[in-house]
Amino acid sequence: MRRRRAAAIGASTVGGLSYVAARITLRDAGRRDRIVRTARIWRLTVRRAAHFALTKARGAAATAERRRELDEQFKIKTAEDVARELGNMKGVIMKAGQMMSFILDGLPPQAQAALATLQADVPPMSPSAAALVVREELGRDPSDIFLEWNELPAAAASIGQVHRAVTRDGRVVAVKVQYPGIDMAIGSDLANAELLYAMLSSFTLKSLDTKALVEELRARMFDELDYRLEASCQAEFADRYRDHPFVRVPDVLPEYSTRRVLTSDWVDGVSFQEFMADSTDAQRQHVAEVIFRFVQGSIYRNGVFNGDPHPGNYRFHDDGTVTFLDFGLVKRWAEGEFEALMPLIDPLLDREADVMVERMVKVGFLPPDHGLDPMHVWEYVSAPYKPYLEPEFTFTRDFTGTTMMSLLDVTGPFADVIAKLMMPTSFVILDRVVWGMCALLGQLGARNRWRDLFEEYRFDTPPRTELGRAERAWRDAQDQNSVGR
Repeated sequence: MRRRRAAAIGASTVGGLSYVAARITLRDAGRRDRIVRTARIWRLTVRRAAHFALTKARGAAATAERRRELDEQFKIKTAEDVARELGNMKGVIMKAGQMMSFILDGLPPQAQAALATLQADVPPMSPSAAALVVREELGRDPSDIFLEWNELPAAAASIGQVHRAVTRDGRVVAVKVQYPGIDMAIGSDLANAELLYAMLSSFTLKSLDTKALVEELRARMFDELDYRLEASCQAEFADRYRDHPFVRVPDVLPEYSTRRVLTSDWVDGVSFQEFMADSTDAQRQHVAEVIFRFVQGSIYRNGVFNGDPHPGNYRFHDDGTVTFLDFGLVKRWAEGEFEALMPLIDPLLDREADVMVERMVKVGFLPPDHGLDPMHVWEYVSAPYKPYLEPEFTFTRDFTGTTMMSLLDVTGPFADVIAKLMMPTSFVILDRVVWGMCALLGQLGARNRWRDLFEEYRFDTPPRTELGRAERAWRDAQDQNSVGR
């Protein structure tokens, strides 16, 4: 008995020492990682600045056509360089690149292709590192908790990676495990993100409100590190869309979810890239309307919406339904925010420039002494709303890219409006959602009577499509059930 107890104590001690050693190794690795990450961003910035100066020097005496060629080559090299560096980094820096990658449709095709790699899986952590996080959070090794545990991740993203597992009662689940030490890297990452945004704005977008973006990202990223918040948001969306005719959100398993581990039902289905490769035009039109309705319904009916609309967060199914994943970056309307935004939309869509500008001043989008012609302001502000100003509209990559570039071009015809326009930080994430949706619809070649669909959510008008009627029937059934309770 004494020998067995001594052996048990010895094993426990060895296990404890191994655990401590692993924690020290991870801590030291985290420190080294932060130094390497900072150095990478600075080197990237220096390289791009040098290349930018060289491009300008070469173009000084060149023809207009040659300057355009040099500018295109520069954008391609910049995108490739950024994708190469960010593709090996996790956390805020990679998310910053992902945020850019799916809205920059105005870039040359080669540049788009380079940045598109940031939407794919990133290098995963080792099986032992993932198991260590699970052990710290859930108290036991994954093999002791789950009936089956796949050591190789099914997907890896900016903050964590997903493993497929089976619970003891046979439920197939997706276990998202946060990268160890990622929380320690976030602070320095946010500073680097501001530097990176400034670089991209100077070299690629021409103009970008880096301060507003970084401040919004700072607030949301710290929330995203706590998977308990994400679990709560995902559970809320799952409840809101339960039994919905075309929207799916996987349920969360709270007993297997903590600050750094999030477990939810496993979802099969094809990725956006696979869907685009194999789908028909009719299927693309169908899912385009599904995505549009999910976004608008979340914004206008629920007052809470997913702020991370890049293609990696969707799964497409044979029955036409779409599963929406990743609720770590969720925006909830604060008191008065929605009420401040809505009065601007109606006069914009009704082409009432004077009323629109008057309300923009009232809510702080323009200063009282702006001195701008209301119609000139309307022409600028209404550019993204063109799909709602025409009876029928087809989204294209060119529309998204051209419109985005015109809105950000500080040397273009709307430079005076850009100089006076003030975007509240709280609306930055809404802009990201809207532009992310537009980019996706552009890739899908989506065509519809978008104003009709929009007014279903804005004014609760009768549905105009089959999907709209199916959703209305679902809402009516929900209302009847709530009355019955």
